[in-house]
Amino acid sequence: MKQIDVQIMQQSYVLTCPDGQEERVMEAVRRVDEAMIRVRDSGKVRSRERVAVLAALNMAFDVLDRDAQLPQQSSAQDEDQTQHSEPPAATVISETELAEQQRQQELAEQLVLRLDQALENDARLL
Repeated sequence: MKQIDVQIMQQSYVLTCPDGQEERVMEAVRRVDEAMIRVRDSGKVRSRERVAVLAALNMAFDVLDRDAQLPQQSSAQDEDQTQHSEPPAATVISETELAEQQRQQELAEQLVLRLDQALENDARLL
């Protein structure tokens, strides 16, 4: 195991990473740093803790969206390979997918608002 010094949102951290994985860790650090800076620069959040939570949620939703698209892309490729003479049902799938994405987006927004409110209440206690 190797220790590397990194900076995330101008804060220094010492991370331990497996040998040979330094580039992957640095890429992860870059992504986290960019996500946190985006949240901070939105102007709505000041606390480093809130920025970190919201950035983590945004990244988690990105992963969930990507995971949800993988099976659909795979089935679309399978359909292309079989080349049915029937017209594809892509329009129905697209509308369903759009509705699901909108539902997930609404849930994410509600979750972010609830987290922001909860964290705001915690800040008042300090």
